[in-house]
Amino acid sequence: MTEYVVPLILMVLGLVILTGGGEVLVRGASRLAIAARISPLVVGLTVVAYGTSSPELAVSIQASLSGQTDIAVGNVVGSNICNVLLILGMSALVAPLVVASQLIRFDVPIMIGVSILAFLLGLDHRISRVDGLILLAGAVLYSSWVVFQSRRESGEVKAEYAESLPPGRFAGWRAVLANGALIVLGLVLLGLGSQWLVQGAVSVARLLGIGELVIGLTIVALGTSLPELVTSVVASIRGARDIAVGNIVGSNLFNILAVLGAAGVLSPDGVAVSETALRLDMPVMIIVAVACLPIFFTGNRIARWEGGLFLGYYAAYIAFLVLDSVGSPGVRTLDAILTWFALPLTAVTLAVSVFRHFRVQNRS
Repeated sequence: MTEYVVPLILMVLGLVILTGGGEVLVRGASRLAIAARISPLVVGLTVVAYGTSSPELAVSIQASLSGQTDIAVGNVVGSNICNVLLILGMSALVAPLVVASQLIRFDVPIMIGVSILAFLLGLDHRISRVDGLILLAGAVLYSSWVVFQSRRESGEVKAEYAESLPPGRFAGWRAVLANGALIVLGLVLLGLGSQWLVQGAVSVARLLGIGELVIGLTIVALGTSLPELVTSVVASIRGARDIAVGNIVGSNLFNILAVLGAAGVLSPDGVAVSETALRLDMPVMIIVAVACLPIFFTGNRIARWEGGLFLGYYAAYIAFLVLDSVGSPGVRTLDAILTWFALPLTAVTLAVSVFRHFRVQNRS
């Protein structure tokens, strides 16, 4: 039992540091948006999203360089599934999330598109250096577009946030620098906390004899997604809901385009994609991304019941991975329940919600 002590201590310390880092990051990002007259959605899609995805970047690059490609791929795929089902689910349970129309029109369809692209690039069981360069080019193009759009909307942003700026508070270049420093401090704390948490969690998992792909999809993915979890939940509590939702969508895009792309470019032989990942996990990532559209579309908000639905599916997905990894016969029962009951019921519920939304829109 003594071999578990140090990893467990690292996990607890990592969680504590992550919580503090998330609070500092959201505080700095929210104030920066007001001080610089930048839309919080843009801050969430870029600065916060890319910053909270830095643990995924570090873990996947390190794993690919050391030949642990199952962890590299599992980290990205598992993190994207976790971001939507667990993090958005928990954030919506804290407070219903309002979804900006830009996300529905552009960012979520792009998230779906790059999820499908990653699957197609991996069909040959490898993300090569050429594939990595394609993904990295996509990251540059997307980031440039977000910045370009924010400049086009600068007049609207100033009008929208003029009332939110108290006289003499959060204004001027000093405020921008101070809040920028808060963001940097928050990112440092998030990175350190994630590193300790993942290090401890992976050590425990290996002591228990769990496979690398399952480690990447569960423990590592959840550990590196904790910055997004803490940041989005704290943002939801503080009322910065554009940051909460934008952080998740931006992080998913960054994970595929930048994290998987960089791992493919830096790995000597590219990143191997297992048959299991192609058969199960990457399709689940695509389905989860597609599921965001009808849920985001209906009323431009994520209701508490939809957040609960996300959480339920994440629990089922983790249960499936665990049961499958230990060869339990219960995995077949769970698979049947999801395939023949839960998924069809959810599809019908979402279809009814979309139909009602259109009826209300037509009446108005």
